[in-house]
Amino acid sequence: MATVFLNEPPPPVARRPLTENDAVDIWIARWLRIRPVDLQRRYACDPRRLYEIWEESRFPGSRKKALEEFQRRFPGLEPRFDPGPHRRVSAQPNPDQLSLFS
Repeated sequence: MATVFLNEPPPPVARRPLTENDAVDIWIARWLRIRPVDLQRRYACDPRRLYEIWEESRFPGSRKKALEEFQRRFPGLEPRFDPGPHRRVSAQPNPDQLSLFS
């Protein structure tokens, strides 16, 4: 269903570096709740490339462009998702919580 809204994916054989337009589409796909594994298949990329886009270490400013494009394509859907930046969640326990068990 979401492939109707996004550009057609490149064939798996035609691997190429991700572009800024791809980054905008990846942001929009995230807000449309497309699974990361589906994005990996679509863009034939490593999952780390998706997180580089979402953390904006690659293509800085792409989130803002994607939000503008999302508002243009889907007016009225903005309140249904959090357009904020990606937040990395640490797998390590917080040291403050360890005192609760002693």
